[in-house]
Amino acid sequence: MVQGSRCRVAVVGGGPAGCVCAYFLQKLCDVTVFDSGKFLRTILPTGGGRCNLAHAEFDFRELARNYPRGEKFLYSVFSRFGTAETLDFFKEIGVETYIQEDMRIFPVTDSAASVREHILRAIKQAALVKERVLCINPLATGDFAVKTNRAEYLFDKVVISTGGHASYAIIKSLGHTIVEPKKSLVGLTTAEDFSSLAGVALKCRGEDVLFTHKGISGPYVFKISSLKARDEFPYKLSFDFCGDVDLQRLLNENPHKSIKNLLAEIVPRSFAEFILSDTGVAADEKCHHIDGKTRDRILNRLQNFTVTVTGTADGGEVVTAGGVLLDEVNSRTMESKLVKGVYFAGEVLDIDGFCGGFNLQNCWSDAFVAAQSIIFELQ
Repeated sequence: MVQGSRCRVAVVGGGPAGCVCAYFLQKLCDVTVFDSGKFLRTILPTGGGRCNLAHAEFDFRELARNYPRGEKFLYSVFSRFGTAETLDFFKEIGVETYIQEDMRIFPVTDSAASVREHILRAIKQAALVKERVLCINPLATGDFAVKTNRAEYLFDKVVISTGGHASYAIIKSLGHTIVEPKKSLVGLTTAEDFSSLAGVALKCRGEDVLFTHKGISGPYVFKISSLKARDEFPYKLSFDFCGDVDLQRLLNENPHKSIKNLLAEIVPRSFAEFILSDTGVAADEKCHHIDGKTRDRILNRLQNFTVTVTGTADGGEVVTAGGVLLDEVNSRTMESKLVKGVYFAGEVLDIDGFCGGFNLQNCWSDAFVAAQSIIFELQ
């Protein structure tokens, strides 16, 4: 049990939300952060190891539009701690940042490990306890007994920031509803065999679709997997891989070129060969032999490339869609509406965003609001 007269706060979960919450609390509270594993380990793979820590959208409403679940809830949160405040925080702890052309924000080190080190150094006043929390019991005295695999502790407040993969039994025991977690920002498996195209990437609406041995992946597919996280399998998707290309004009201008070589100027050669095989057209057929019906078959396959999604791919999962029901949490304070003194932050909530720094932004912002709400009660 934390000693002293200051407010005793347990932060359950030592990920991005939990550690940053501890940072904002530590000056006025006695903070203990619990995690059974390596603290801030979940930050290490983010941004391909470079840590895409935010997105350069400074309007809080526009920022919130990037969350398929949680948009309206986040209006209040982001209005208090958005992108600008995030950059100020990282500068304060010694992390310099830069903005890519695609508006994603990274540390100048391009290293998630360095971000982890800076955050951990910044929370030296908090106690980091490597124990697994087994239960949280509200007491008649108004405080909380937190039982771990090794001991039992007493706290005045509890912040739950355990991410999207654990602690749901503990949260349910407090009376909260859990929206069933589903994989989001993940590759998709397909009924069609694309093994011959594995590694090939094409643009659709300006973003990459990557073919894999088991289906499709890439940034555009991740976004789709997020939007359709709760859809039943199987379902159909259609991609436009050539836009408004005038195929007839190209055929007319290149009458002696093979159709395979012509299409290879529009899409990758291996994909051109796949399309031609799929539509029953000989790859070496000369362009002047391609009649109107054949042209339309090829063009339709390029502009309406339909796949049948059968499930989500194993591995590579970034976030989950699901978690604590938002109706049971006060967005102005991050406090439970059911149990006074319990707060939530990060992916443990039914909030998830697209790729681009949005999910980490939710962690930073929730953490600040929860911490400030606790501090406000002390004043």
